[in-house]
Amino acid sequence: MGVFDFLKKKEKEPEYDITNMSIKDLDQGFILDYDMKSWQVKEVYEYDWGNNNFSKEYMIDSGDEVLYLSVETEGETFLTVSKNIKMRKLGEDIIDKTIKKEHPPKKLELDGVQYYLDSDVAGYFNDKTKGTDDWEELVCWEYYNDEETLIISITQWGEREFDASAGKVIKEYEISSIIPAGK
Repeated sequence: MGVFDFLKKKEKEPEYDITNMSIKDLDQGFILDYDMKSWQVKEVYEYDWGNNNFSKEYMIDSGDEVLYLSVETEGETFLTVSKNIKMRKLGEDIIDKTIKKEHPPKKLELDGVQYYLDSDVAGYFNDKTKGTDDWEELVCWEYYNDEETLIISITQWGEREFDASAGKVIKEYEISSIIPAGK
């Protein structure tokens, strides 16, 4: 051991068991299999919904497609995969109506499927990938179809900035072969 070796930063030990990887261990750079494709976790987002309720979202990329994997672990693990969609697909005047009424509609239609408002939650968002602790306020509305297998999320950032995503609810076993990022 050299004289100044104690000043070197110790490499942080992983907080997961490499022999028993689960969806809760995901982080940037990890590889996973979903829907007969391999995906890489490109970005990691954290959400704080208040009352000690947190969730994570991962931007995953298969090379020809980008999805968002949302993971809620409060109680039973709840997973969705979704893609960003244009707000106008939900109605040409949905943004104006939402701003005017301070709330989006209670029912939406997308591709011939009816969705019903299930939750209306305010919270905070942090892009963990940036390595900062800059939390942004947001309001999120989630809609599900009758069977609660399909989801639409509308998120409001500030006064007039909105985005939307559409996807489906999945089971934890649909995600497999999780491999940590290489050093």
